[in-house]
Amino acid sequence: MADAPSTFTADQRLDARGLSCPLPLLKAKQALNKMASGEILQVLATDAGSQRDFKRFCELAGHSLLESSVQDHEFHYWLRKE
Repeated sequence: MADAPSTFTADQRLDARGLSCPLPLLKAKQALNKMASGEILQVLATDAGSQRDFKRFCELAGHSLLESSVQDHEFHYWLRKE
């Protein structure tokens, strides 16, 4: 995971900080379902398990995990809906 700010511009942002597994992933899935193909969702989370969850979810669902980073003890993800 990188620790520099992302170069991606999110179409939507989901604040899942303070939520425990599996809520960050479930809320991201709900948000992606409402988005158009090609749009980018940025997710902010504090649950360390989200690192594994988002990577695997994108592999299974066919979305792209464009970037993930850790910033100030938060996990940031940029997902493109495919």
